[in-house]
Amino acid sequence: MGRAFEYRRASKEARWGKMSKLFPKLGKSITMAAKEGGPDPDMNPKLRTAIATAKAQNMPKDNIDAAIKRASGKDAADIKIIHYDGKAPHGALLIIECASDNSTRTVANIKSILNKGNGEFLPNGSLTFMFSRKSVFEVEYPKRDLEAVELDLIDYGLTEMEENEFENDKGEIEKTLAIYGDYESFGTLNEGIEKLGLTIKSGNLQFVANNFVEFADEDLKEIEELIEKLEDDDDVQAVYTNIK
Repeated sequence: MGRAFEYRRASKEARWGKMSKLFPKLGKSITMAAKEGGPDPDMNPKLRTAIATAKAQNMPKDNIDAAIKRASGKDAADIKIIHYDGKAPHGALLIIECASDNSTRTVANIKSILNKGNGEFLPNGSLTFMFSRKSVFEVEYPKRDLEAVELDLIDYGLTEMEENEFENDKGEIEKTLAIYGDYESFGTLNEGIEKLGLTIKSGNLQFVANNFVEFADEDLKEIEELIEKLEDDDDVQAVYTNIK
């Protein structure tokens, strides 16, 4: 799971380097979390992690506050999370997560991008048994013993923990820790991470493939081009794959 996490994180950050694309997506996540659990971060773990994710990407405080305020506006009431299933070239599986106020527009855009990129739009639910819904957190690499961290977090719902290394935009090797738990454990796992004093870089509910597949470099290039076009769409929040 760690290699896939590293691959997707590095490639997504490279594509989302432009703040004009990144901040609106982070803002939608904050708005949806505030709408679901209330505008007080102290009482809403999803909102806390959405804010932490935004801060890790240097999103200005004014943008964060505005996104929270939008949760009580009439426009936010119409935004819904929608998932679509698809295939990329060479059989890579995709679950496409969207936040949209117009599902007709969104599904038309997704179908068009998939068709033009030699992909395939699948009936909803086609990939239900190929992915599991997980609570996934990325935290700064702790200075304390990892075994102790793991033992402490098991009590809060930890099911797996992975170390990740990637090259940041300065060309330096950076290490983080990926923490996984069941779908239902998001709140308690978030609480445990905070109690241990770990710094959250991102945290959300993700679709994690039950089995990962390796692809040749030339095939990956074509798959990545399609994923990039999907993630460039304003309604698309995330694309989950079975790429190893």
